[in-house]
Amino acid sequence: MPYPKRNILVTSALPYANGSIHIGHLVEYIQTDIWVRFERLRGHHVTYVCGDDAHGTPVMLRARSLKLAPEAFIEKMNQEHREDFARFDIAFYQYYSTHSPENRTLCVDAFEKLMAGGHLIWRDVEQFYDPAENIFLPDRFIRGLCPHCRSPEQYGDSCEVCGKHYSPIELIEPRSAISGAVPIRKKSRHLFLRLENFRPQLEKLLRTGMVDASIANKLDEWFSGELKDWDISRDEPFFGFEIPGEKGKYFYNWLDAPIGYLASLAHLLQGIDQANEYWQNPDLEIHHFIGKDIVYFHALFWPAILIGSGRRLPNRLSVHGHLTVNGEKMSKSRGTFISAAQYARHMDPQWLRYYFATRLGPTPADLDLNFTDFAARVNSELVGKIANLLSRVAPMLTRLLDGQTGVITQDALALLAGYRTAQDEIVAAYEDRQFATVTRIVCGLADKANKFVEDNAPWSLVKRDAEAARGVLTAALECSRILAIYLKPIVPAFSAKVEACLRTGEQAWSDIEASMPPVKIAPFEHLVGRVDERQVQVMLQDAQVIPPAAAVPPTATSAAATSPEAAISAPAAKAPASGSGASPSADAFEPLAPACSIEQFAAVDLRVGKVVSAEAVLESDKLMRLELDAGPLGTRQILAGIKKAYAAENLIGRMVIFCANLPPRKMKFGTSEGMILAAGPGGSEVFVLGIDSGAKPGQRVH
Repeated sequence: MPYPKRNILVTSALPYANGSIHIGHLVEYIQTDIWVRFERLRGHHVTYVCGDDAHGTPVMLRARSLKLAPEAFIEKMNQEHREDFARFDIAFYQYYSTHSPENRTLCVDAFEKLMAGGHLIWRDVEQFYDPAENIFLPDRFIRGLCPHCRSPEQYGDSCEVCGKHYSPIELIEPRSAISGAVPIRKKSRHLFLRLENFRPQLEKLLRTGMVDASIANKLDEWFSGELKDWDISRDEPFFGFEIPGEKGKYFYNWLDAPIGYLASLAHLLQGIDQANEYWQNPDLEIHHFIGKDIVYFHALFWPAILIGSGRRLPNRLSVHGHLTVNGEKMSKSRGTFISAAQYARHMDPQWLRYYFATRLGPTPADLDLNFTDFAARVNSELVGKIANLLSRVAPMLTRLLDGQTGVITQDALALLAGYRTAQDEIVAAYEDRQFATVTRIVCGLADKANKFVEDNAPWSLVKRDAEAARGVLTAALECSRILAIYLKPIVPAFSAKVEACLRTGEQAWSDIEASMPPVKIAPFEHLVGRVDERQVQVMLQDAQVIPPAAAVPPTATSAAATSPEAAISAPAAKAPASGSGASPSADAFEPLAPACSIEQFAAVDLRVGKVVSAEAVLESDKLMRLELDAGPLGTRQILAGIKKAYAAENLIGRMVIFCANLPPRKMKFGTSEGMILAAGPGGSEVFVLGIDSGAKPGQRVH
């Protein structure tokens, strides 16, 4: 159904140039990017701009500590930030910096208009001064007891415990975070913005839907008394823009940071006049995505600057909560700080995009990155349900029917109609930033398609009616294609791989209603790997979230452990992986076997088998006879040396991994038609490598 196209400008809060991007930052940028990608996928024109907040005393001090000029330091950080965002597929139209000629011009323009309008006033203030460093202390470089709740180690502007804002000189028992010295009080002349001048417009703004009702109710507290004037100047030494005509006085970077949105837009459009015209377009929607800790700045200060400089106000502030890691606040001192680069060195960025989506809604509730839940959701949902569909069907179509799609079976029409009907609910959820709802609906759809394949058993059907089997597999591929469109804003790299496999070209939202034309699909390449506990542990060690001694548990591995779509889990083992009948010594590791080539290793065909019967071989101390359902490969009898470790009845129904391309081996007690994968030193300590129940018999393990 046609729908009106929209023109949208989107921003995320500018990350501070003082340090690296961390996964707490990524909550905001991934949330914003998902929403932006969705709107673009729907055909709307969306401009997404951002950039570094490059000014301030902390930047100056950090550059000094690295023996770099501030300009060189912020350029280095800007490049690092760009690289980090690219790793996570954050698709800015423009990523810039507040230290730019456009931003200087825009700041001066706002200053002059605010001054001419009578909204600025100079007055003397008393503030803290570090006598050891000979520098006025920024709010964040003073620590002490909160004047309201007396919580220790609080910053000079607000309390992280009770949430109250206050003046730095109200802090109890203050000390300098730079030198540790007790600061002294000194007077200085500062420039203030008269927020009370804008009270009627600001109160009205909170009633226009710019923020959710819960945020608006909280902001009402600010209007219970007179709005405090806002100090928008800082003393030298300071890295930033000097206030015109005021030597040694600089604009506070919270003045030039939000103006940086306009500056980034101006750089994109190649002119300040063009940016002003674009911003003032009444048909333009302006959406700011921010964290709940900076609502104060974006709902009061920034609108006052816009009103005072004659510019229109944003349509929407989308506010999110903070990230905790395994229940702990992200903090270097607490050992729970994980940078974007540290994560990406060990883990797939698509996993984090998917997991954040499963936890994100429109409220500013905090989000916990629990790595047990993280692994379970990614492995069971993204891998076990969504990726599993294509990873079963595409190789089967290639193997059985030369990869050629056909006419969708009539039995699948109702299933596909349900897939398409779901888009209304999914659109509404995306629009309202209910990304957790999107993933829930998509997982439900994937379950239905996987059941459809299981019920129709195309690996068996092909023996009786090849075209009917082709119709079943084509229907399943169509389901995969639609799921990939639904998930494209969340996991774009994953969806691109589906598009490549199905040779569809780049899909848009409107393609949900279309049908895939007959095509010979491309050779299947795995879509997404599984989260391995060891990856998580090594990443946490790299980030110093856990001590090195606890980093890598002694888990067993096997050739199947790199399976992208099949879950392998094994308990701790004392020796290398072993196959049927193997029993290495528990006292010492065997010498390494002769090296095999990568080609030899790649020739091993690992498959999923379901144990349909199991019995102990009475004449043998070690062997158990297993019958495996191998799906399209039929049944396999395997003799495995696991008798002392398992009772037969405990194996029936289990999904196991077996080597399917070993030649049958005649043994004393029968013929073994493969080898199951197990690990352990032998005897009663042999552990069959299991696989998630979502895997299917005969499925290849890559």
